[in-house]
Amino acid sequence: MCGFVGFLGDAGQLADDDGKAYLKRMADTIVHRGPDDAGYWCDADRKIGLGHRRLAIVDLSPAGHQPMVSVSGRYVFAFNGEIYNHLLLRQELEAVGAAPNWRGHSDTETLIAGFDAWGIEGTIKRTTGMFAFAVWDRQSKALTLGRDRIGEKPLYYGWQDNTFLFGSELKALKVHPAFKGEINREAISLLLRHNYIPAPYSIYKGISKLKPGCLLTISLTDPKPKPRAYWSASDIAIAGVENSFSGSPEEAVDELEVLLKDAVRQQMVADVPLGAFLSGGVDSSTVVALMQTQSSHPVKTFTIGFHEEGYNEAEHAKDMAKHLGTDHTELYVTADQAMAVIPRLPTLYDEPFSDSSQIPTLLVSQLARQHVKVSLSGDAGDELFCGYQRYMLASKLWRGMSAVPLPLREFVSMGITSLSPQVWNRLATPVRSLLLKGRRPLNLGDKLHKGARVLSCQSSDALYRDLISQWHDPASVVIGAQEPATMLTGDAPKLDGLDNQQRMMALDTMTYLPDDILVKVDRAAMGVSLETRVPLLDHRVVEFAWRLPQDLKLRDGESKWALRQVLYRYVPKTLIERPKMGFGVPIDSWLRGPLRDWADALLSEERLLSEGFFNPALVRKKWEEHLQGKRNWQHQLWGVLMFQAWLEEQK
Repeated sequence: MCGFVGFLGDAGQLADDDGKAYLKRMADTIVHRGPDDAGYWCDADRKIGLGHRRLAIVDLSPAGHQPMVSVSGRYVFAFNGEIYNHLLLRQELEAVGAAPNWRGHSDTETLIAGFDAWGIEGTIKRTTGMFAFAVWDRQSKALTLGRDRIGEKPLYYGWQDNTFLFGSELKALKVHPAFKGEINREAISLLLRHNYIPAPYSIYKGISKLKPGCLLTISLTDPKPKPRAYWSASDIAIAGVENSFSGSPEEAVDELEVLLKDAVRQQMVADVPLGAFLSGGVDSSTVVALMQTQSSHPVKTFTIGFHEEGYNEAEHAKDMAKHLGTDHTELYVTADQAMAVIPRLPTLYDEPFSDSSQIPTLLVSQLARQHVKVSLSGDAGDELFCGYQRYMLASKLWRGMSAVPLPLREFVSMGITSLSPQVWNRLATPVRSLLLKGRRPLNLGDKLHKGARVLSCQSSDALYRDLISQWHDPASVVIGAQEPATMLTGDAPKLDGLDNQQRMMALDTMTYLPDDILVKVDRAAMGVSLETRVPLLDHRVVEFAWRLPQDLKLRDGESKWALRQVLYRYVPKTLIERPKMGFGVPIDSWLRGPLRDWADALLSEERLLSEGFFNPALVRKKWEEHLQGKRNWQHQLWGVLMFQAWLEEQK
């Protein structure tokens, strides 16, 4: 796990030493991604430079130093990530007589030897891993950028005047003298809808994110970036549904267990201390159970606990750790400790990002880094095995809604919204205690108003988009913005043959997972120099999950059925049977309490007017309603606040 930077073009019209000085400035901004080593390579004649920061995980020796030049001398390579099957690839290279005299045992050296033997794309298609990379081909005088299949590792790129900049994080591009930094208002509208800015967009004009599963080749003679897919999540979903697993449920669980055990085994290889995040839920518990059964010593596991009722998973994680016999560390944090990380978020995430679970993710990463250098996580179980409640909710809603004429639905919607959310909450007071049962407070009025709004949706895709949207007309909030097309707003991929639930799962796998979940984990963990690995995103697991019939994912009302059956082979069912709990913090009450002054300053009408990005009337209305307890606008406000905090840092 590392970070890299580079440039191609006019900035390369320098002496090698000058080019390396630029590269060092860029690489120094991401030293957290690689505190163990640094390297710079520059060819002033070809106007190309690569810089690298290394977090040494496999082969800690100088043999893993980057940028790395191939034995043939043709390729120069900078790489971020891990290739879990690289030893198998070495065996393939040796079998065809294409292996060099290995200098070490790093996966970087394996990849660059593969480039000589199979070409860049041919090598990448053989890999199992997470990665982003840049490789310069001295023969063709072309630069190729690449990103892993699902998007675990980040990669930004773009022309700034006559210089093509690229790197692992935006902050590295920003220090280059060619960088312009013009804010993209359309990206702000996307932030307000999703709480993140989806690829290929970024907060800056002219700078893009390379989409997952893509390669991009560019040269000074062919300067237009043309990303091309070497692996497609939508194609995998369609092919999986068309060629679904035909064995029995027991055989499906058997095969899933074999795949998961192998993925976990491969991802446990490291030359440094390794552990895992453990929430006590299905996904992380499955990963830890499979780690422990393949480990000769107790696996180190980590959990963050909160004192606020409805937000604490630590007790469940502790019970799971005790059953599995892990070396468990938990840390209960106060609200003050959690809020203390908020000022770090704009620097850590580089562009506005407003999934508030970024806060506990950073805290658990800090905890883990005190003990290990690598941590496995259980992310992606919900997207692959139908775990989110919204999949079931949207399906049921649409089945019922589509049977009712649209005019009648609109009439019902008007009736619901004729009463304010607080009136609905008061009416529901007698039954609230029965409904809660220890879970987070139920804002019935907000839920009814949200349900009333979706009654007017004209398709299942529109219903899904409405359910995952924060601001429902973000372009009206952002001055001078027109929301661009995304997979959820006018540029949906073809997903022929998938039912409504499967479409939602596929869209989440291509959008929410890489652009929210994986961004959140990567920046939080790498911000403290911790490598994270996600066994459920082994592409073999992903491809098999799409072959599983839907009734092996959602079965008799139980979500993630097949994954649960694997877990139940290692832990008793009673340890898992509890309401699903997100990894969150009580932003709603914090904004009315200890964060109020901070938020009030960022949302002042005078400030909003002078900065000119947001419609002050719309933002202030939500802020005032939230403060008065009339509505819970935490998600909408957090998006605006994270932009405002990020903008403040730019100043």
